[in-house]
Amino acid sequence: MLTLALGALSISASPVEEISKVDLGDLIMRSMEIREVHSGLGDLVMRSLVEPELLAKEFNSSELAALAPFLEVNTAGAATSSVPVVVAHGMGDSCFNPGMKSVTNAAGTRLGVYSVCIPTGDSQPADTINGFLLSMDKSVEVFAAKVKKDPKLAGGFNAFGLSQGNNLIRGYIAKYNDPPVKNFMSICGINAGVGALPECSPQTFLIGGVCKVITSVLGDLAYHPIVQNHLFQANYFRAPSKISSADYLANSQLARWNGETSADMTAEKANWAKTDKFIWVMGTKDTVVWPRSGEQWEAVSKKYPKVLTTTPYNQTDWYTGDTFGLKTADEAGKNAFESFAGNHIRFTMAELNGWLDKYFAN
Repeated sequence: MLTLALGALSISASPVEEISKVDLGDLIMRSMEIREVHSGLGDLVMRSLVEPELLAKEFNSSELAALAPFLEVNTAGAATSSVPVVVAHGMGDSCFNPGMKSVTNAAGTRLGVYSVCIPTGDSQPADTINGFLLSMDKSVEVFAAKVKKDPKLAGGFNAFGLSQGNNLIRGYIAKYNDPPVKNFMSICGINAGVGALPECSPQTFLIGGVCKVITSVLGDLAYHPIVQNHLFQANYFRAPSKISSADYLANSQLARWNGETSADMTAEKANWAKTDKFIWVMGTKDTVVWPRSGEQWEAVSKKYPKVLTTTPYNQTDWYTGDTFGLKTADEAGKNAFESFAGNHIRFTMAELNGWLDKYFAN
C-alpha cells in the first residue's frame, strides 16, 4: 500500500476512501484532527493505510464482526426469477470472504439469476476496513457508483443485506433507487439503530484492540461531527439517553435517515415508494443488535430506563409521521415481517431459500 520516493511519500489504493492517491500531509492532518477527538480512532485511521492487512484481520476476528455463515447450494424445488440479486455484507465481513461468496452464490443459484455482492473496497482488507472507517453516507455513495457501473443491474434488482449491510441498501433506496431495488430483504438489519454494541471479551482488550477503541468512542463521542464522518458504527448508534439531544439530532446520520430531524424528506419518500416489497427479518435470539426488535423498526421507549419495553414499529415517530415512507409502504401492503429462531445472521440455507422463493421469485 505504501510507495516510497525521495523527499515524498504517497499512499495509493487507500482502503478508507475510493481514491487513487492520498497526499501524506493531508493524511497526517486528518489523523491528527481525529486524534484530537479520540486518539484510538485516529490511530485506526492511520493503521488502515500503513498496515491494512493486519488491521482488517483484527476487525475480522473481533467480537464485533458479523460474519456470514457458509451455505451449501440447494436448488431442490427452487422457484426461478428473472431479476438479478445484489447482496451486502455485515460488519467485519467482506464480499471477498468465503461465507459471503457462498451466500451470494447460493442465492443466485437458487433463483437461477445473476447475483453479486457489492463491496465498498476493491480488496478484502479495504472492504473489511471500510465497514468500520467509511461512514454510512460515504459507503452508500460507493455502493451506488458500483451499482451504476454494472450493466447487468441496469434494469433493476432484488437485494438483501446481512446486518449493517442493510444500511447500504436502505441508504441507496432512499437516496437513489435508480436503477430500482424491486424487493428489499433486510436480514438482521440495523434499521432502527442500536442502543449498545455487543460486549467485547476481555481477551480483545489489548493495546489498540478494535473493540476497546470503538466501544470507547461510542461512550461519549458518537455524535461528534468528526466521529460521525469516520466511524460507520457511530452513524447508527442510537443511545437511549441521547435521542432527544441536540448533538444526536444535529449530527447523527441515522437521525437524518429516520426523519427525526427537520430535514425535508420528500425525495427520500418518493424513492422509497419505488420499491415493491420490504421484508424485515429478525433473529429471535439475536444478542448482537439491541433491541433486536429494531430489526423490524421497533424503538427503545422514550421513557427508558423507566420503561424497558420497546415501542411497536407502528407507534414510532418515524411511522406515525411517515417520515421516510414506512407507513405509506405499510398501507400499500409492502411491508412483510419474517423471523428465524437463531442468533445474529445465523439463519440456515433452508430458511434463506424459503424467503428467496417467497419474495424474490417471479
